[in-house]
Amino acid sequence: MTRRVVVTGMGAVTPLGLTVAETWAGLVAGRSGIALITLFDASSYPVRIAGEVKGFDPTKFLDFKEARRVARCSQLAIAAGAEAMADAGLGASAPEPERSGVVMGVAAGGLEMAFAGYDVMKSRGISRLSPFALLGSVANMPAHHIGVAYRCLGHSATFSTACASSTQAIGEAAEAIRRGAADLILAGGAEAFVNELSLASFLVMRALATDNEHPEAACKPFDLRRDGFVTSEGSAVLVLESLEHALDRGARIYAEILGGASTTDGFHVAQPDPDGEGAARAMRDALQSAGISAEEVDYINTHGPGTPLGDASETKAVKAVFGDHAYRIPLNSTKSMVGHAYGAAGAIEAMACIKQMVEGILHPTINLEVPDPECDLDYVPNQARRANLRTVLSNNFGLGGQNASLVIRRYEP
Repeated sequence: MTRRVVVTGMGAVTPLGLTVAETWAGLVAGRSGIALITLFDASSYPVRIAGEVKGFDPTKFLDFKEARRVARCSQLAIAAGAEAMADAGLGASAPEPERSGVVMGVAAGGLEMAFAGYDVMKSRGISRLSPFALLGSVANMPAHHIGVAYRCLGHSATFSTACASSTQAIGEAAEAIRRGAADLILAGGAEAFVNELSLASFLVMRALATDNEHPEAACKPFDLRRDGFVTSEGSAVLVLESLEHALDRGARIYAEILGGASTTDGFHVAQPDPDGEGAARAMRDALQSAGISAEEVDYINTHGPGTPLGDASETKAVKAVFGDHAYRIPLNSTKSMVGHAYGAAGAIEAMACIKQMVEGILHPTINLEVPDPECDLDYVPNQARRANLRTVLSNNFGLGGQNASLVIRRYEP
């Protein structure tokens, strides 16, 4: 018999707040976390806005010396993991450490440590280079640090599939529990990609939103005026358990992970397939994995980055999969408020999906003022609304044509 996989805890650190509660309050209110960049001097760049995590103090989770050795993405992951563990009633250590694991999605890792190390090496010599410059920068460090912090000694993996990373990580973590590789997994994503290289690179790709004068209105998913995404950072972690394990310890259960899937466009390194065929395959495969029909989906959390090509492609993909039902399903874009956190995006959005199911409220897609005729579905524009959600689908599609979809259902005994 296939084991059911449930969510028993959640933690998040995002541009809207340092906890799930703060982030959720911002999402429901339609508040943007996008502002002028403060993490470095962006005054010389034509785009100077991002979704930064504000007021974060890593020394609340690490001592000062250790915090200096740990990349920002790992710091954010440790903080989100701490909240998820507490929310799940697990305290400071995972039960049965060898049956507890960590699966994270990280697109880039701690690049700022590699940059800083290179600068020191070139200006002051190899002898002054920190041994943590390279160690802190590699993509599996968030999973490592969570494993150390919360004694998760079992199944471990890191997925680096660009913007699809943590959507895929959560789906694969659920599969690991189903096949008996673990009883409990901390699954999610982390990214701290607000830096000069990422900003400059996406600028020359002409992928970024450009409204420096009105940062909160810059990200406009599905709007005719949209001109790009907003780079962002953050982390979210979910505690996944087999249903039996959760019930045995009397855990509160939020939701069930029904299934997930990933595909590749096979089209272009940066542009999505304009017909959305790879995205459509990911959604169809996720529905098949979950064992449900398209008509059972009550809501879709879109990738929705606010790019001219991406939003139109995703809309086509949704129509291809859901047919006439696509016009009856509400969709929204969490990125309209928190920006695009790359490898962490899917985990943040999975948390948002679960909160919307539990609270019975759909958060809005903000800044959708001028509808695009090509994007003619119900994107919950500008105002939250009540909704009775049982089954939801979450999408994330990334560079290299990497696509991932996740199906989540409200918990039913």
